Amino acid sequence: MYSPQSLHRWGITHTESMERLAYSQALRDPMSMERTNLLNMAKLSIKGLIESALSFGRTLDSDYPPLQQFFVVMEHCLKHGLKVKKSFLGYNKSLWGPLEMVEKLCPEAGEIAASVRDLPGLKTPLGRARAWLRLALMQKRLADYLRLLITRKDLLSDFYDNSAVMVEEEGAVIVGLLVGLNVIDANLCVKGEDLDTQVGVIDFSMYLKNDIDDYRSGERNGQIAAILDQKNYVEELNRQLNSSVHGLQGRVDNLEKSNSILIEELAIAKNNIIKLQEENHQLRNENTIILIKAQQQLEVTQVDVDVELDTYKQSRQGLDEMYNEARRQLREECQLRQDVENELVVQVSMKQEMDLAMKLLEKDIHEKQDTLIGLRHQLDEVKAINVEMYTKMQTSDDGMKQKNDMITRLEEKTNQITATMKQLEQRLQEAERDRWTAEDGARKFKHDFANKADSLQKQIAQREKQMQQLETDLKIEKEWRQTLQNDLERERDIVAQLSAEAQQINGLKKEFHRLQDENSQLKGICEEQEQALEELGCKLSESKLKIEDIKEANKALQGGQVWLKDKDATHCKLCEKEFSISRRKHHCRNCGEIFCNACSDNELPLPASPKPVRVCDTCHALLLQRCSSNAT
Repeated sequence: MYSPQSLHRWGITHTESMERLAYSQALRDPMSMERTNLLNMAKLSIKGLIESALSFGRTLDSDYPPLQQFFVVMEHCLKHGLKVKKSFLGYNKSLWGPLEMVEKLCPEAGEIAASVRDLPGLKTPLGRARAWLRLALMQKRLADYLRLLITRKDLLSDFYDNSAVMVEEEGAVIVGLLVGLNVIDANLCVKGEDLDTQVGVIDFSMYLKNDIDDYRSGERNGQIAAILDQKNYVEELNRQLNSSVHGLQGRVDNLEKSNSILIEELAIAKNNIIKLQEENHQLRNENTIILIKAQQQLEVTQVDVDVELDTYKQSRQGLDEMYNEARRQLREECQLRQDVENELVVQVSMKQEMDLAMKLLEKDIHEKQDTLIGLRHQLDEVKAINVEMYTKMQTSDDGMKQKNDMITRLEEKTNQITATMKQLEQRLQEAERDRWTAEDGARKFKHDFANKADSLQKQIAQREKQMQQLETDLKIEKEWRQTLQNDLERERDIVAQLSAEAQQINGLKKEFHRLQDENSQLKGICEEQEQALEELGCKLSESKLKIEDIKEANKALQGGQVWLKDKDATHCKLCEKEFSISRRKHHCRNCGEIFCNACSDNELPLPASPKPVRVCDTCHALLLQRCSSNAT
């Protein structure tokens, strides 16, 4: 992209060299003389237009004479060397053909071509070409469009001869000179002007100058150079602003992406919190169910323990009765033995005759001693069992204290039985001693004691029967103690299960507290993320306002908004209602879009125009928000 100042200087130096060659080739090539003349006229018209416009100091219109002469000179330059084309109506030369090809080379020129075709007052191709030149000059893109056209020699060969201005080097010089026209602002009314019948005659009196004009032209050249330098500075500033706008746009995109990522993470965190709350609720329900079941099981076991205690008390009452009966029988036996001893003392003289009876008695006594030894072993076993039961009952729960009391009572009873048995043994020993001392007397009373011995044998048989009953009672007591041990083991198993369930409940409580801590932590993280999102939203709103300010400044530097054409809008952009005779079209002076009267019934001053102008509702709200933010 060449700068206007460099192209202008290059065009001047190049034209001077071309003028020297033109004089030498004028006699040999008349076409080259025409090209140099057109080049000089283009140089004079462009230079005069720039100088007069800068001295004029405002926007040029269609009635400005230097601007009219510029279009006449450009028309002659574009007509030079134009081929004659044959049609149904005859032979004609048309400028519209090569200018219409610019639309294919640059899509941005399609808007100008479409506008030219839609103008109702234009009927000839020459009028369309003149309208195209005026619209391109207003867009400040005339030099760019013609540069694209002269670079395509293959397309120009269809419309121009090989010696035409647009094909030769003079065309490139003229295009370079046209770059300087970008400093001019023109406001041309093409719609009402008669461009078909205008006569293009060059007025040379405008370009004849004296010494004073040469002096003024030098000053104007200096002013032009300063203005071109300012234009280059403005273009460089515009490029920097565009780069900063692109950088800010990239930052805004990154912030929007990070914002969307944070929103997704926040949604995921909220879903996790909801899931944890549901799991927490489920765990609470399960905990309550487990507690209810444990309470029910405890109640059932308590009832079973109460029933077993009642049965145990009843069985102990039966055993107490049996022990009382055994004591009563032992007392009777002691009394009988005392009677026997008294009889033995009375019948000492008859013991000698009763040796045989005594031997039998000795055998019976030995047998009784054996039975007594067996009873002792059984009593020892009972003691060992009672000791084991006592140790087991000490390790049981508080609810088994009553059982321990009953066992201690049984131990006391067994101790009393053992004491009575020891007394009986002592008495038997004393009886043996008395027997050995009374053997002599007993022999004497053998015959008298024979009848009494029979009665004693009967009594001994009765005592043996009583001893057998006691043995059966002891067996029953052993079986009952075995059942009690089994019941104790079952109760211990139940207590172990309950303790395990209690441990599980404690674990569930710890897990519940841990989930509560995690929930509180997640809530804190969620609050921090929401605060960060709010800060990001504030920063985004500030950056968007800054971007809008930069865009507006960029639009102001680039020359205003792009106005939407009337034919392109069939519906209101805001309310999307179709336009009709009653619902008219109105342009927004800020964004350039077309709205209905209801959606654009607002007036605000803009940077481009200090007076209040019509704006749409969207731009009205945006501008008010910007003003309020700037005020704060």
